[in-house]
Amino acid sequence: MSDDKLKVSGVTYTQESSEYYEKRQLKRSAGVFGLWGLAVAAVISGDFSGWNAGIAQGGFGGLLIAFGILVVMYYGMMFAIGEMAAAMPHSGGAYSFARKAMGPWGGFITGMAETIEYVATTAVIVYFSAGYVDGVTSELLNFHMDAWIWWIVLYIAFIALNSAGSHVSFRFAIIVSIISLAILLLFAAMALTSGKVDYASLFNQTPDPGQTGFLPHGAIGILYAIPFGVWLFLGIEELPLAAEEAHDPAKDIPRAGFVARTTLIITGLLVMFLNGGILPEDKRGSSGEPLLDGFRVMVGDTWAAVLGIFALLGLLASLQGIMFAYGRNMYSLSRAGYYPKILSITGKTKTPWLALVVGAVIGFVALVVVDRLGGASSTAGVIVINIAVWGAMLAYLMQMASYVLLRRKFPNMVRPYKSPWGLFGAVTAGIISALAFIGFLLNPLFTPAIYAIIAVYVVMLIIFAVWGRHRLVLSPEENYAVNGVHE
Repeated sequence: MSDDKLKVSGVTYTQESSEYYEKRQLKRSAGVFGLWGLAVAAVISGDFSGWNAGIAQGGFGGLLIAFGILVVMYYGMMFAIGEMAAAMPHSGGAYSFARKAMGPWGGFITGMAETIEYVATTAVIVYFSAGYVDGVTSELLNFHMDAWIWWIVLYIAFIALNSAGSHVSFRFAIIVSIISLAILLLFAAMALTSGKVDYASLFNQTPDPGQTGFLPHGAIGILYAIPFGVWLFLGIEELPLAAEEAHDPAKDIPRAGFVARTTLIITGLLVMFLNGGILPEDKRGSSGEPLLDGFRVMVGDTWAAVLGIFALLGLLASLQGIMFAYGRNMYSLSRAGYYPKILSITGKTKTPWLALVVGAVIGFVALVVVDRLGGASSTAGVIVINIAVWGAMLAYLMQMASYVLLRRKFPNMVRPYKSPWGLFGAVTAGIISALAFIGFLLNPLFTPAIYAIIAVYVVMLIIFAVWGRHRLVLSPEENYAVNGVHE
């Protein structure tokens, strides 16, 4: 290790030797198709579970309006993220953007928000996947295991998959994304020809006094539905985290983001109307496995279990994609010294396997704690969803603020790709994410998630202030932020 020190912006950097980076190498393995697969895989589980809780919170009308608002938000945001990723093609993603725009503290706060988002999202997918797989094995094999055992099995299996190398991860993402989309299209075809979709029933929810069936809880229900509408898109913003593993990140990340976004809008509308319209009213907003329950309505329990095997692939696709995201997020923050440096070691397969393990342990512990405290199983899943979406909204808001600041502070920055929506798109996306953030504060259902995240932030910020900020490393993200050059 070099003894060279650099003090700037209230932090202290060490210039590490080449050996430090040799132990922390990634491998370029993805083209635009692989990146599309990664983006779709990361999100597609939202079409299988989680989204429907938005109907309970805001009614179908509230969820539908929330979906439309979120389409605008994700277009504006992904255009802006594509521009920043092309200008700063580092694995740090959101943390890298905020570090350049807002300094070390801004970078750390943003990076930690993404860590919370992706670790919690992985835990949610593990939670719902365990329910799906146990439902399938119970029906077909008369075999049942406690949920926590399934959680361990799923975490171990996907740590192994993600540790096998990025080329394996991208290929798996493409394959399971295609299969998942095929399952959703099969469901749509079966639902449309079954004669059992009742669109009118979508608006049968008993309204509060003075409200309507379209918005049974009034306009506030739209805000309450947004976190669950987000579940149909959450994770697509992880694409910049693959910048150091993409062949041509400046061109391929914006392209993959656009195509993936269009794919997810189509699938989101299909499940909202068809899956929502075929479910019984008592399950529409509460089912933990709505697609599987939709198949049950059409073909009965046994055949639904068979189809559930394929439906499970949608959840497993996102498990792989989001685990990739938290691994790279923790890798980049660790390589720069914000997290323990050992987490960024990549080993022979050029993947941050230790970061994957640590993130899995954190997620598993969170699931156990929330499941014990949450009471009903559906409540536990909702609480963890809220933790994930709260972290996402904070990360989105910080990224859009970063975009505006970068445009103003560094107008001459080399930008190989520019957002067609520019500042308008970023500001609009930032306002929507801020409104969603406020929705969390207003809804008492989200209080446990808010308290949990505040506690994590207080502890981590104290550690950074006292200890971490004097042990940073001039990683590619930090070097660009400080010196304005790419390594």
